[in-house]
Amino acid sequence: MSETSFVAFECANPQGYWYSLNEPESILIVDKTMKSSPISITRRLEFDSGHRIPNHDGQCRHLHGHRYAIEVTLTGDVANHPGKADDGMVLDFGDIKRLTNQYLVDLWDHAFLVAQEDQSLVNFLATMPNHKTVIMEHVPTVENLAAAAFAILQPVFEKAFSGSLRLTNIRLFETPNCWADVSHP
Repeated sequence: MSETSFVAFECANPQGYWYSLNEPESILIVDKTMKSSPISITRRLEFDSGHRIPNHDGQCRHLHGHRYAIEVTLTGDVANHPGKADDGMVLDFGDIKRLTNQYLVDLWDHAFLVAQEDQSLVNFLATMPNHKTVIMEHVPTVENLAAAAFAILQPVFEKAFSGSLRLTNIRLFETPNCWADVSHP
């Protein structure tokens, strides 16, 4: 009868998790004994909006729309609340969805996003009863919309979670191949 040999392995990673692997059982034991580094989580939502870029030299000067996708990234510590619903989470993804919908997506979805300087279009849209129009401070390029989304959502998440989470990135897709990122260091 041969003797059974096994390898014991243990180390700590930068996030403060201790890993132990004992063979032959091949059981991985993860023990969070030290405070973890902040972790980023991202929720993606989609909405449809129309816009135009009034001074564009190409097709974008015409009225058109997009299926936008927004990725909202928050950074914070993983909760250590044994027995509670948020244990092991930075935040429930449903909370990101709820707040992003309430303060941004529900307002921009199936709306026409128009620059306040585009007065002929602003005036035209005002003649349409009950039309969902959002007048933007700047031309509604994907870059400006991403910056506006960040400016809207940053104080929402800070207030809702008493500063324990930071909005660190907004990625807004105008098409599957074109997007803008706005990040907070």
